[in-house]
Amino acid sequence: MVGLKPPEVPPPAAVKFLSAGTAACIADVCTFPLDTAKVRLQIQGEVRIPRSPSTVEYRGVLGTLSTMVRTEGPRSLYSGLVAGLQRQMSFASIRIGLYDSVKQLYTPKGAESTGLGARLLAGCTTGAVAVTCAQPTDVVKVRFQAHGAIPDSARRYSGTVDAYRTIAREEGVRGLWRGTLPNIARNAIVNCGELVTYDLIKDALLRAQLLTDNVPCHFVAAFGAGFCATVVASPVDVVKTRYMNAGPGQYRNVPSCLLALLMQEMQDGLAGLYKGFVPSFLRLGSWNVVMFISYEQLQRAAVLAWPAP
Repeated sequence: MVGLKPPEVPPPAAVKFLSAGTAACIADVCTFPLDTAKVRLQIQGEVRIPRSPSTVEYRGVLGTLSTMVRTEGPRSLYSGLVAGLQRQMSFASIRIGLYDSVKQLYTPKGAESTGLGARLLAGCTTGAVAVTCAQPTDVVKVRFQAHGAIPDSARRYSGTVDAYRTIAREEGVRGLWRGTLPNIARNAIVNCGELVTYDLIKDALLRAQLLTDNVPCHFVAAFGAGFCATVVASPVDVVKTRYMNAGPGQYRNVPSCLLALLMQEMQDGLAGLYKGFVPSFLRLGSWNVVMFISYEQLQRAAVLAWPAP
């Protein structure tokens, strides 16, 4: 047996809420450089980026990471980490920690098991609510990650708090919720791809008695969830990243951002919507593995430390 044993009584919602946020922060710290590489690859080729011989070009995951370290220093790999952790504590706590509770609300009374429809509805609901609450943290995180190798004096923001203030002052409070609609679409899809797929794979493994309810089972289910989530969410993720990183007036709305992306990447066809797919999968796959294993173990540790009366 690997890891702590599952509790006989399911953990309360508060334990799941805090465990999800903590586990997501652990996963973010482990995988943040891959997320930064994904953002750099997704925004590469934007109209407002000067296309000159001196422009830094990113090629592949390892190439992007090595270029960033060479031109900007190792700290650039974790640019925006503070906003990223703020995002996870507010975002993952809701979308992951409340998933089981919301799933039960959609499950008919007396049903022996939760159907696929109830799982999908729960994933969409918690994903949408989480984005609505945590969108400002995501906007700031993306903008810090998108910073190129420019002098500190030329950077838009001096720090995380300054970024929130500056965006609100220059773009209005609505600027902090820039890209909310594509982010809701993305995270409803990602939430279903992650949580529902994880749920289904884990249930199938346990029912078939291929694995017990512990770390190896959680690893397999989380890896499959990460791949499915990346496939379905990458196109929305590319549009979301570009729109959130854009300056005032660059795009009229989300559809115009999508159209500009397609026009710029016509030679690649729909492949332009999958820019940064490899780092997206490496990041989302590894993020899911670390997060779900940590989440399951944190819940069990909390139940052992504070048993229900």
